[in-house]
Amino acid sequence: MKPILIDFPDEFYTERLLIRKPIPGDGKAVYAAMQASLNELKPWMPWAHREQTELDVEANMRDAHAKFLTREDLRLHIFHKETGEFIGSSGLHRINWDVPKFEIGYWINTRYSGNGYITEAAKAITEFAFKELKARRVEIRCDYKNSKSRAIPEKLGFTLEGILKNDGISADTKELRDTCIYAKIQ
Repeated sequence: MKPILIDFPDEFYTERLLIRKPIPGDGKAVYAAMQASLNELKPWMPWAHREQTELDVEANMRDAHAKFLTREDLRLHIFHKETGEFIGSSGLHRINWDVPKFEIGYWINTRYSGNGYITEAAKAITEFAFKELKARRVEIRCDYKNSKSRAIPEKLGFTLEGILKNDGISADTKELRDTCIYAKIQ
């Protein structure tokens, strides 16, 4: 079956979170979260080094919405279930529908860091991938030096399958970095 024809929910809930596809209009909340979190994101996210306006981010949200509909990339936004506040962004990326396999990525609005929201979201997204998308493999890749990011797959029982040496370059493009590959399979 062609991925574009695969039907699955575009939102789901955890105890504290609403996790849903990006929609037009999300740009304002995402932009505010990005701006509030730049200092914490710059060591790990190349996009945090680029100047972006609220309109740039809104255009990106619309592109992410379109890619969700065509099943090219499944970005997911994380909101507090009770307050509706934007907490962060995650999703299922680097998709191979033939396997099927997915990679979870994530970042959090600094104001919500340290509350377990990304761990809760990553757990739910992993379950979503296995249940709804019939995943055979879910990966989380992160910079070896990013201890906060590494803690999430470790808490969730992912297996560290390997560390790729000199696999990437730091977000500021100043040094080579190692990449940890964690996975769960079914």
